[in-house]
Amino acid sequence: MPELPDVVVYLERLTARIVGHELLRLSILNPFVLRSVSPPISDVHGRRVIGVRRIGKRIVIALDGDLFIVIHLMIAGRLRWRAPDKPIRGKLAQAAFEFADGTLYLTEAGSKRRASIHLVSGESALAEIDRGGLEPLTADLDAFSARLVSESHTLKRALTDPRMFSGIGNSYSDEILHRARLSPLTLTRRLVPEEIQRLYDATRETLTEWTQRLRDDVGEGFPEKVTAFREGMAVHGRYRQPCPVCGSPVQRIVYAENETNYCARCQTGGKLLADRALSRLLREDWPRSIDEVE
Repeated sequence: MPELPDVVVYLERLTARIVGHELLRLSILNPFVLRSVSPPISDVHGRRVIGVRRIGKRIVIALDGDLFIVIHLMIAGRLRWRAPDKPIRGKLAQAAFEFADGTLYLTEAGSKRRASIHLVSGESALAEIDRGGLEPLTADLDAFSARLVSESHTLKRALTDPRMFSGIGNSYSDEILHRARLSPLTLTRRLVPEEIQRLYDATRETLTEWTQRLRDDVGEGFPEKVTAFREGMAVHGRYRQPCPVCGSPVQRIVYAENETNYCARCQTGGKLLADRALSRLLREDWPRSIDEVE
């Protein structure tokens, strides 16, 4: 799922291409992608784009007349910019935003249709979409700390909960926790001030650095390779590969459709965290420390 760094770069490139331009037509190519009924699609045709913004992981296109198009890419949704003579055909394209000098497509890979578009009228209605997560790059340490310990969760859950923090998902939470040298299963209310400071610094550094890296990769173009697995990540998507800090093989916890990647030596004092399925299967043969794996 595109997270804060990816969404910020999308917004920057959208600003360069569509802000100030007239949206000629919004074509819904898959009826399921549109999740609202009022206002109707026809209300956005011919309106000028006056800005783009982010609400969590959602992209908001603001039009004159106090109308907003809210795009949630979910896991497999992506935005593609194409010249007028190079349309995207086939089942990938879910919607097309047509402008005079190009078309912005919402595409979605796979068979599960989770990406969505909502049309919203008015700032008050738009505010109802906001899950209330704290903005990690603008919050000071006190606000970050207060939000972190407001509920008792594991660090992994707290960072990825949109009601707690805005824009952080599975990928960058792994990178943040590795940089902070903290276990993903540590409970928020058990952190000492020095650990909260490390987590605060790691959150800001990780998101800022990756936003700049993605910005540099895209340049004046448009993001075409938005993925949860990036070359240069320390642990996310790097199961069994060496940790860039200590060289130990990266470990993982698998649950549902997600997995958490971590370095046992850097983050858990060498202890292997129990994988719900595999540790139950192996029982006594489940290794307890990274020394049994290496």
